[in-house]
This record gives sequence, C-alpha cells and structure tokens, in this order.
Amino acid sequence: MSQQTLQPDVIIVGGGLAGLSSAIHLSMENLSVLVIEKHSYPRHKVCGEYISNEVLPYLNFLEIDVFDLGAKKIDKFQLSTTNNKLVSATLPLGGFGISRFCIDHALVKKATDCGAVLIQDLVEDIQFDNDLFTVITKDRRRYTSKIVIGAFGKRSNLDVKLNRQFIKNKSPYLAVKTHVKGEFPDDLVALHNFEGGYCGVSKVEDDRINLCYITAFKSFKKYKDIDDFQQNVIFKNQYLKSIFDTTTPLFEEPLTISQISFEDKKPVENHILMCGDTAALIHPLCGNGMGMALKSAQMASLLILKWFNGEIMSREALEKEYLREWNTTFKSRLSTGRLVANIFNQPKLSEALMQVLKWTPWVLPYIIKRTHGKVMQVE
Repeated sequence: MSQQTLQPDVIIVGGGLAGLSSAIHLSMENLSVLVIEKHSYPRHKVCGEYISNEVLPYLNFLEIDVFDLGAKKIDKFQLSTTNNKLVSATLPLGGFGISRFCIDHALVKKATDCGAVLIQDLVEDIQFDNDLFTVITKDRRRYTSKIVIGAFGKRSNLDVKLNRQFIKNKSPYLAVKTHVKGEFPDDLVALHNFEGGYCGVSKVEDDRINLCYITAFKSFKKYKDIDDFQQNVIFKNQYLKSIFDTTTPLFEEPLTISQISFEDKKPVENHILMCGDTAALIHPLCGNGMGMALKSAQMASLLILKWFNGEIMSREALEKEYLREWNTTFKSRLSTGRLVANIFNQPKLSEALMQVLKWTPWVLPYIIKRTHGKVMQVE
C-alpha cells in the first residue's frame, strides 16, 4: 500500500477505554483526532469488568449511560482466602458491572459520531523530531501530529521500540477470563483467592457473570491445560468451585493473556502521554483498572486542551503537569495495590489479615478506599 500522510491535532495509539474516552473528549472540543487500533470492534477482552462509581460523572459528560447499556449496580463486596475464610463489606462508593464488549462498542460509536477518525492498523513506530510526532503503521501509512497519546495496553512491541524499562524484565503472570450463565447476585463483586492467584466474579449486562482470574505462570505451567489447573488449584476455593460447578460457560474457550507486568512504568515516554494500562497496571486484587483508564483519559484530555488553547505554554510544562497529576492521583493506590497483593500471596499473612478484617470491619472499606479514587469532577 502506498504511503499516506495525515496530520490531525492528536493521534491516539490504541482504542480501548482510555483511548476512546480521550477521542470523544477531545473531539467534543473540536480537535481533530485519529485513533489507530489493531483490533476490530466489538470484541471481548481479558478484564475484570467492574468499575467504581467514581467515573460516572465523566461517563455522563461523554454522554455514555452505562445503565441504559444494561450495566449492573454493585454495592457489596466479598473476599475469601485460600483457606476459605470469607469476609464481606459494603463498597464505599459502589460501582457497576459492564463488559468490555459492550462499553467499548458504545465508546466507538460515540467517538465516530463526534468526528474522530478510527483506523484499524498496527502502529510499528512512533518518532519525535522537531516538535512533531510521526506515527508509522504496519500498512506503511505515516501520520503526523503535535500530540500522541499512548493507550495501547499492558504490553506491546511499541514498548520495546520506546526502550521502556519494564519490558526488559520477565512478566510472570497469566490471566484467564470467561463469561458464564447462572445464579449470582447482581449487586455483588467477589474476589476469591486460590494458591498463586485470585479470581474476580461479578455480573455484567444480559445477566452474564464475568469470571476473570490471574495466576503466576510458574504455578499454571505445572498443569496440562486450563481445565486441569482449575480442577486442581482453583477449585480448592469452595466458593469458586461452587460458581464453576453451577454455571454454564458462554465462551467456546476462555480468553487468556500472558506476560502481565505490575512493575512501575513512566506515564510520559519520548514525549508521549501514556494512559490506562500503558501507564500503569493495578493488581486485579484491588480492581478498578477500568476506572483508572477512564480517569487517566480525562486527565490527559484536559491538559491537552489547555496546551492547545495556550493555558499551558510549553510541551515541557504539559508533560510535567501530567506527571504531577498522575502521581497525585494514582501513585498511592498503586502502592497499596502492590502491598495488598503481596500479603495475599503469602497464605499465613493473608489469614492473619482476614482475622483483622473479621474483628475490625472498618479496615476493609478503608483498604478499598485506598485503591479507588474520589468521584471525578467534570470541568
């Protein structure tokens, strides 16, 4: 295919939650936006599919009504350990369950309605020279812009191209996700631990139950396949065994993703503003990665608009302000997430923590607050 050159105001690499939300936000403010996404829509993704209510004002601003789409309102939480100890709590802010298949589809439609251009292609390189980005795709197309948002997910060949530090290290985690039909409360999100990992359970639209678990790959590879692993490891948690035994799978095969890294990433690399999982990944044990993606999209979009209208005077100031806001908003919850995950990776410590939670019920909501944000303000 011949080379093609296009120069929108903003190029967004990756069309997930963060990328599409930014595309809508910036397009609503009359910037020209190009989104480059390697996959087609709609599709299922490995994801916990629970979102904190902190993002509802922003979704309303983007004119996305998740409850019209069938999202389930969730205000209860359960947590179990590998030894089948169970504690329950009320979620401080509450949240909702919606599939990536559903919400991504709605965001794509809204982004195109707002005038954003979406192209299915694979970005192979992003170059920055003379204050201008050049984005080169697999189809040999070249696009230039003043601003690039990186929203290309947990792990990409672009991370290698950009020489990001985290990509040089082994990523020992594997995640598995499926949808099932059966009985499970609409208003509950549960997190059940098993040896070497944990599984999130919650309802999404159409009365589907989302089951998504993460485990250390070294634990998984001891078994011949997913069924064998579930029978011998996951089903030792009686709550998970009951759910799997009494529900019917809706996917022909579970979805999987490997090479998941929870190491620190830089929110700005080579002048690219990183959003969502591209900028950081919170442990699924703490949930709400989808909420973080939406919040980071709002942060980046607001600052980009200020840069275009002259309120932020330089690229350096833009990058510094984004980094400052990112650390203020997310650094503490990411640290808490790592700490909680480390505790639950050690059975004796997790059992001790469960005793604390049993005797002091206020501790669990406090931990949840530490891994979630406040209700987003819309400017």
